[in-house]
Amino acid sequence: IRNAINFSITIHEIQQKQKRKGKDIPYLTHTFTVGLILARAGASEEVIAAGILHDTIEDSVPEQKVSREMIAFQFGVQVADLVASVTEIQEGISWDEAKARAREHIKNFSKESLLVKSADILSNTSEILDDYRKDGERVFNRFKAPKEKVLQNYIQNIEIITKKWPENPLAEDLLKVSGRLVLISGAENKEK
Repeated sequence: IRNAINFSITIHEIQQKQKRKGKDIPYLTHTFTVGLILARAGASEEVIAAGILHDTIEDSVPEQKVSREMIAFQFGVQVADLVASVTEIQEGISWDEAKARAREHIKNFSKESLLVKSADILSNTSEILDDYRKDGERVFNRFKAPKEKVLQNYIQNIEIITKKWPENPLAEDLLKVSGRLVLISGAENKEK
């Protein structure tokens, strides 16, 4: 886990100074939060490490691209497979197509991949909900898609995950977040 933290620091902070969408907060807060959520859920060290590393392939810069093989060499095949499984392919396709493919891919996830994806969704949506309380609709200006699509994507992901694995230790938290996302998406409709 310590090695995964150091690797994540190298990729997200040292190489890129990556920040959370629209904020001056280090991206690392997200990867560490995912690791903490997984630890709270009783995940194995490999799953926690994969959670901390989950965006390293997807978000590494072309000049210093992280590969599945690189992760396998440093952390083992199980961790590499988990990271690769939750990595979204976004190059050369629209946001809608990337998210549709990712949702289809979730339907074939192992329980460990579902757990990593669940922690990622909980981290992201909790942050969106907190920011929405503070900043309102402006939060959604940070995304490559409109509010309705962003929220609907998360809601659909949660539905797929909880249907595929109802006993997921994070299912209850996911369903609570989904309900809050539905309320936010409905709030705009009531204003119109």
